[in-house]
Amino acid sequence: MSKEPIIETERLILRPLTLDDAPACFSWNSDERVAKFMSYSTYTDISQTVDWIKSALKDETEWTWAIVLKDENKTIGSCGIGPSAEIKGYWGIGYNLHYDYWRKGYCTEAMRAVIDFAHKSLGVNKICGEHAEENPRSGRVMEKCGLKFFRFGEYSKLDGSRTFRARFYKLEL
Repeated sequence: MSKEPIIETERLILRPLTLDDAPACFSWNSDERVAKFMSYSTYTDISQTVDWIKSALKDETEWTWAIVLKDENKTIGSCGIGPSAEIKGYWGIGYNLHYDYWRKGYCTEAMRAVIDFAHKSLGVNKICGEHAEENPRSGRVMEKCGLKFFRFGEYSKLDGSRTFRARFYKLEL
């Protein structure tokens, strides 16, 4: 059984990610527009998505959810939170959404619910996140969730193919 509870918001259901989500996840993992600023490179085979989901399911320190539209019962993204490797004592947030659902407030809605869950249920009081400077909309999600810019830095794709100038945010509850 998954440790992630089901969280409902006005328009979304956040539920534990499963291997059955692989086709939906691959639909955005394989989209260059979505993967452009992510730590992973654009996926070219669904087996990469399956491997990522298996890894997420095994990770005892991270909490990962599928973002599902309530009205359509359709998986449109994923999100999560876990101890930050970048900023000691903080928990980092992450989100990934199918391109067709950008600019509709879904990431903000999901991440507010995740932050609320982490604070109330896990006692997490320090949240952080970062985004590529070239991707300011991701920063707007963080700002709408209450995170404040605190420094510039950088991050790289996992395969080292690209390094991004980044803006780092944090929130203390």
